[in-house]
Amino acid sequence: MKIYVVYDSEGEHTRMLAESIAEGAKEVEGTDVFIDHVSTADVYKLADMDAIIWGCPGHFGTISSGLKTWIDRLGYLWAEGKLVNKIGAVFCTTATVHGGLEATMLNLITPMLHQGMIIVGLPGSIAENALYGSYYGVGVTCPPDSDELISENGLILGRALGSRVANVTNSFTAKR
Repeated sequence: MKIYVVYDSEGEHTRMLAESIAEGAKEVEGTDVFIDHVSTADVYKLADMDAIIWGCPGHFGTISSGLKTWIDRLGYLWAEGKLVNKIGAVFCTTATVHGGLEATMLNLITPMLHQGMIIVGLPGSIAENALYGSYYGVGVTCPPDSDELISENGLILGRALGSRVANVTNSFTAKR
């Protein structure tokens, strides 16, 4: 089973979240995880993946320009239906609590739905998410005045999403 994590990151917050997601996915036996910054991510790898997880910093409540430009290159995959029934998940970081986490994640989900992908979120039954409530994926606030780039709870949520995506993908691909 192959999972591709693609991220855009400027201040390293989103990179750290992407790495925690990859760690969580690797915990599931039989999972090969590939992780790339959007500047080196290969759109041609996507057709060979079972699951795709992408994320970025939220820029005014929407996708960063780097990831948006990369996503806009996926038209031929859409035209050929190459991503239909692939598992998809999203993540983002923002500097402020109300900095557009949910709006950014919804904007990240939309291209996946256009591709015919099956979206996996993070349910409230996961203890670290019960009160945090990041159900569309993982959205983490990383205040610029904090001594830590990303909170330990944010990293735990990242690992939880990676593990959930790998487990759902494993179940889904086993039944094909």
